Amino acid sequence: MAIVIWLAIYPTITLLFLFAGKYFMLIDILPLRTLAITIIIVPLMVFVLLPTLQKIFKNWLSK
Repeated sequence: MAIVIWLAIYPTITLLFLFAGKYFMLIDILPLRTLAITIIIVPLMVFVLLPTLQKIFKNWLSK
């Protein structure tokens, strides 16, 4: 399961910083910057990416 989570989170964070990284860097206070990033990433992971990847890797995960 850790590999599946990594397969979801690494590209998501990379793309987020690729397209919006300069805007996040405008937030000077690190905890607020982290909050802004996690407000986007966590729901995307929980409701979209992980369920999709669990369906794709269902056979592999059940072994």
